[in-house]
Amino acid sequence: MRRVIGMDIHRTFAEVVIWEQGQLRRAGRVDMTRTALEGFGKSLQASDEVVVEATGNTMSVVRVLSPFVARVVIANPLQVRAIAHAHVKTDKIDAGVLASLHAAGFLPEVWTPPAETERLRRLVARRNQVVRHRTRIKNEVHSILHAHLVPRCPHADLFGRLGRAWLKRQILPADEIAAIDRHFRELDRLAEDLELLDREIAQSGLEDPSIKRLLTIAGVNVTVAAGLVAAIGDIKRFSSPQKLVSYIGLNPRVRQSGLGFAQHGRISKSGRSHARSMLVEAAWAAAKAPGPLHAFFVRIRAKRGHQIAAVAVARKLAVLCWHLLTKEADYLWARPALVAKKIRDMELASGQPMKKGGKPGSAYAYNVKTLRNQEKTIAENAEHAYEHLVGAWQTRRPKNAVRGRLKTTRHE
Repeated sequence: MRRVIGMDIHRTFAEVVIWEQGQLRRAGRVDMTRTALEGFGKSLQASDEVVVEATGNTMSVVRVLSPFVARVVIANPLQVRAIAHAHVKTDKIDAGVLASLHAAGFLPEVWTPPAETERLRRLVARRNQVVRHRTRIKNEVHSILHAHLVPRCPHADLFGRLGRAWLKRQILPADEIAAIDRHFRELDRLAEDLELLDREIAQSGLEDPSIKRLLTIAGVNVTVAAGLVAAIGDIKRFSSPQKLVSYIGLNPRVRQSGLGFAQHGRISKSGRSHARSMLVEAAWAAAKAPGPLHAFFVRIRAKRGHQIAAVAVARKLAVLCWHLLTKEADYLWARPALVAKKIRDMELASGQPMKKGGKPGSAYAYNVKTLRNQEKTIAENAEHAYEHLVGAWQTRRPKNAVRGRLKTTRHE
């Protein structure tokens, strides 16, 4: 006899509803503690299936209940809300909806990552929080200088050694000087936290071949590669590159009804927002390096502008990542010296000691200008080949009849 247990999780408790033979019955509440969840798990049957929504403490609930039941399913809350919208909303109704949808086979599930991928996701998320907090503090310092008509810093970095020395010579009120000193102390502390997080991410990158493979793409560094691998997880769950593009939210919105034209709008921006922002950041760097991606950026920029061109390159990078991870191959137009330097920088960031001596290291070729220029010339030749390929394309006029439109039958 099949049983499905739906749980509507909150901060301190979870409402439980059991689906059995097409009937729903309330099973009370369970406290959100490890002891209470273990006791609840022992009362369940080994063949039961538990359904929970994705929230902050969902993974802990899954780890506690998994040994006691056949399966623990995580539901997508946004899609569940769209499928089972109701004017009357209570915890009991929400838990019953989860159980009923899963029993009927209509529950939109969320992929459960393994422990290592979950750990990498946490590291990437924490690093993003530190970077955003540091940016917010820097903006506060700039706002103080702007409020007191302080001119722009002549040095490249206001928060570096020369920039701080220049700032001390500026005339500001005493309370503003104290605020700036407090912000600088917070920035120094965040820099130490950021260094520790980068070390843990680099250590994970040395053990993951997927991260090293993504480093062969121009514009992708260790942080971007680790963030993409953490967001993607198992590449086999995406049957096509379009699935990965849609998961990241770089696919355009499409509106079409009946036999009318399909209207394509802006990108959907659904799914992994952090992975999308990292791809856009990598796209700006890839657009500056010689290669086919630079030629693609220039071609789109001439038609649609640089902002849309950067998003188009980000989408191209997502498709490229899918092919590299699926086929387990490196980027065809990778620059070996630059890739070796990226890997060596990752090794140093992970805490490995510097190698001293007369023997050249793995990243020595990048310091030789002749070899570096040779690799740059190969990338430029690939860029020219892409330009020659797309230069032969011709724009086709749209057909008069809409594709798929039924022709009306004429009656004489």
